[in-house]
Order: sequence, then C-alpha cells, then structure tokens
Amino acid sequence: MKKFNILLLTAVTLLSMTLAGCGSENNAPAANQGEKKDKVKIRIAYWNKEDSVKTLLDLVKEKLPNIELEYQFIDNKQYQNIIETQLTAGAGPDIISTNPYTASRYAKLGYIKDISELADRYNDGGKNVYSVDGKLYALPGISWFEGMFYNKEIFEKLNLKVPTTFEEELALHETLKQNGIKPQAMGAKSWEPMMKSSMGLVMNDFLSKAENKDFDVQYGEGKKKLDGNWNTALEQWTELIKRGYLTEDMLGVDYDQALDEFATGKAAMWQSGPWAVEAIQTKNPNLKFDMFPFYGSEPGAGWLIGGPGVGFAANSKSEHQEEIMQVLDLISTPEGQQAFWSDNKGGSSYLKDVEFEMPEQFASVSETLKAGNVYAPWNNWGDASNVIEDYGKNFQYVLSGKMTIAEALQAIDKKTNELIQGKAQ
Repeated sequence: MKKFNILLLTAVTLLSMTLAGCGSENNAPAANQGEKKDKVKIRIAYWNKEDSVKTLLDLVKEKLPNIELEYQFIDNKQYQNIIETQLTAGAGPDIISTNPYTASRYAKLGYIKDISELADRYNDGGKNVYSVDGKLYALPGISWFEGMFYNKEIFEKLNLKVPTTFEEELALHETLKQNGIKPQAMGAKSWEPMMKSSMGLVMNDFLSKAENKDFDVQYGEGKKKLDGNWNTALEQWTELIKRGYLTEDMLGVDYDQALDEFATGKAAMWQSGPWAVEAIQTKNPNLKFDMFPFYGSEPGAGWLIGGPGVGFAANSKSEHQEEIMQVLDLISTPEGQQAFWSDNKGGSSYLKDVEFEMPEQFASVSETLKAGNVYAPWNNWGDASNVIEDYGKNFQYVLSGKMTIAEALQAIDKKTNELIQGKAQ
C-alpha cells in the first residue's frame, strides 16, 4: 500500500511537471497573442471610396505598425445621417471625415475634440474653415479650386498676357472681343458659375483685408450683412456684364456646353477646376491651356475659389485618443500630405511650405497656390452656408437685368437671417 502511494505521488508529480511544461510551451504563443492585441484598431469613415485614400492608408500601415486603420465608406447621400446618428449615441468612427458646416456643428455639440496642437502647421486659408472660437476641430484636407482656364494658343497668337489685375482682365476680354473671339464661355444655366465669378473680386478687394478677416464668421452669426459691404467690389465686377462679356444668353448654356466651347476653341477662357482637365483633353487632345486666378484692383497673387474638400476630425468619445492623434499627426506632415494628394491630384495642400508638382495646366496659379489663397467664403457661414444657391440664382437675375447688385444682396441677407433665426428657434 505504501509502495502504491509512492508510485501515485510520483505519477502526480510527473503529471504536474508535464502540465507545467505544456504551459511553458504555450506561454510563447500566448505572449504573441498578447502582442497582437496591443495593435489598436481604429476606424475612419469617409464619403469617398477607399481608392481616394489608398496611398495614405498604406502610409499609416507602414509608419504606425501599432495601429490597424479600418476604412469605412459611406455613400455621401446617407453619410451625414448615419454619422450623426452614431455620434448622438456616443459612438461612431474614431476619425470622422467632415465638411466645414458639420465640423462646426459637431464641435459645438461636443462630438469632436479640439486638435489645436496641430493648428500651427497649417495656413489660415485652410484651418480657419475648420475652426470654432479660434480652436481647430478638423484637419483641412487637400483643396479643390476653381479659376479661369485660358487657351494658350489664342493668347500667343494675339500676344496676350495673363492679367495681374481685374482691370487688365477686362482689357483682355475687350481685345478678344475686338478680334472676333468669344472671350469667355459660361454655363450660367447653373447658379454656381455666377456665384463663384462674382465672389472672386470680393475675395481680393474685401475679404483679404485684415480688418475683414472675421467677416464671414460674423456673417454666419447674423452680425454682418453682405449689402453695404460687398457692393463696391460687386459693382466693379458687373463691368463684365455691362461691357457684354457675360451675356444673358449664357443663362441657357449648361456646364457641358460651356466646356465644349472652350475645348473646341470657340471661347478663349472658361471658369472651372482640375476635375475638368480630363474631359477637356478627351474633346481636344491637342489643346494647350493653362489657368489663372481671380484678380482684384491691385496686383497680387490673386485668389482661387475653393477650399478643403474634406476635414479629418477626432471623435471626442473614442477610447483611442492617442492613436487618433498619431494618425492625424502623420497626415499633418509633408509625407502625409503627399500620400493623400497622390490619389487626389489637382488640389493643393494647406500645410505650410508644402508644394506639389502640379500638372502644366496650372502653371499660372502656382504663386496663388503657394500663397495658400484658395478660399470659399460660404465655408465660414455656418448654418447659413446653404444660402449660396439663393445667392447664385439672384446673380442669374443680375445677369438678366432683373435685379441690381443691392437688391440681390438684400434678398440674400434676408434669406440668411431667416436661416439663422430658424436654427435659433
């Protein structure tokens, strides 16, 4: 019996050692599994498909191996409703793609966090759009922009130079007209071209002045009016109409027709942006063209209508704040901007001292882009930003002679006030 107990004790001891040995062998995989768990998964949502940020996602994977960045595409038609529902519930993606209006709204509701620690890296033209009360709430992404395409061969034939002031631009139109060439194509059947064209001179002569730096924000708050402030610049802009360069018949011309006029050499200039380049080249592969910006009364770098196409914000309720900031920090480097731009060529960066090698069709706006002079006033109008459609339609009436500048601005101010009052109720 005693011998049996000794044998039993020996067996138990051996079994314990064996189990301990098995446990020891399993410790390595367990540790490895633990290391895998250390890789934090965070989610970014965007209304553009993944191929629009593929290079940027690859860069995050390479530079931040501790982070697994999951991409979520949500169609733009449902994007805001889905994201806002999630944020209201205290959930949602860790990194939120937003526009200036929703960024302002989410900041005020506490859905996204203050990321002002990155603000000094960006130009005012980008970060002001995504700031609330002087604090940055979203990174300004690669911009979209719109300027004036011009036919280089027509310009060379008539020995014309790119203008440096609005007066020189008017003279340019007159020379073209006198030589039997339509100066400018415009698809004014849409409200957008008239809206953007008229704002070009305002940006140069009014909004760019230091004393008017906060005008757009104050306008969106109902503290300022367009009427009495924008009139002088816009009355000067109407010379394009008074001298017959922008004509009422353009109200029957759509975007594609205007594009065709420019691409086929029927018009020397056309207002549009980088997205039109491929279509122009498809219609006329041999066309040599460039772009110049909107100019003001005084010589300068000029301005392009445009702004950040997307802003990247941090979900204030996320459990992974450190990892979110690591990704936003990487985006806020020249390497990060280059990665984002590589899938969105034609835009410009708001990160200071970052320049991209732009296609030859944008040589004449290089100084404008370098200066960061890409701006869309309505991006700072907050809840009133949707009034731009009314603005554009009223300026269609200006083109047809049914409204004066003062009447158009007064009507827009009234609509803006209604929107602001409606939100306040």
